Amino acid sequence: MSFDAPLPPYTASDSHATFLNVSCLDLLLIEMVPLAERMARRAERIERGEEPREEDDGDCGVGGTKKGDGKKGRMQARRDEVDGGAAVLDEEVYRDAIFIRLDALGYRVGQGLSERFSRDRPRFLDNLDVIKFLCKDLWTILFKKQIDNLKTNHRGVYVLTDNTFRPFLRMSMSNSNEAVAKAQPHLFFPCGIIRGALSSLGINATVQAESTDLPMAVFQIKTLATAAAKP
Repeated sequence: MSFDAPLPPYTASDSHATFLNVSCLDLLLIEMVPLAERMARRAERIERGEEPREEDDGDCGVGGTKKGDGKKGRMQARRDEVDGGAAVLDEEVYRDAIFIRLDALGYRVGQGLSERFSRDRPRFLDNLDVIKFLCKDLWTILFKKQIDNLKTNHRGVYVLTDNTFRPFLRMSMSNSNEAVAKAQPHLFFPCGIIRGALSSLGINATVQAESTDLPMAVFQIKTLATAAAKP
C-alpha cells in the first residue's frame, strides 16, 4: 500500500501527526452508504412489525419468543421483500433516513477536521473567509484538490462546484440518469462534513448537494441567522 507524501504546512510541524492513505475515505464511503441503506430498511421493517427487535431473539423472550425466531423473521422479511410481498418504503422517508445517518456522521468528522486544521491559522475576518478556507484547505485535505468554482449572492448563500468530485470518478453506468440517482446518497456524508466544519467555525448553515452529470457535484450552503444575545 502506498502512502501519499504529507502536504505542509498542515502537519509538517506536528510531531504527533498520523497519516492515512488517500483511498481510505473512498473505501469508507463505499461501505458507509450501503450500510446506511440497509439500516434504514431494517428500521422500517421493525417499525412495521415485519421483523423482531434484537432483544426478542433470545431463548425465551417476551411472549415466548424462542431462539432462532428472530432469524427466521428476518429471512422471511427478506424473502417477502425480494418477492415483492413486503410493503415498499416511501422513497422520501427512506432517503431522509439515510441522509440523517450519513449527515450526522459527516458532521462529527467535519467538526474534528476544522478544529484540527484551523487552529494555527489567523482569525477569520468574515463568513466568506471561512468558506474560502473550506474550498481551498479542507477540500484539498479531503479530496486532494480545491473546489473548482465558488459563487455567492453575498446574502448568505454559497454555491460550491467540484467538476471532478473524487468519490464519483470511478462511478459509471450505462444509463446516466440511473447513475446520478445511485450517486446521490454519496453526497450526504460530505454535506455533513461541510456543515460540521462551518459549525465549529461559528457558522450555522444548511447544506444541500446534487449532481446532474458525473463526476460533477454541486454543494449549496445557506447560512442561518443566529439569535442575538440578550443584554
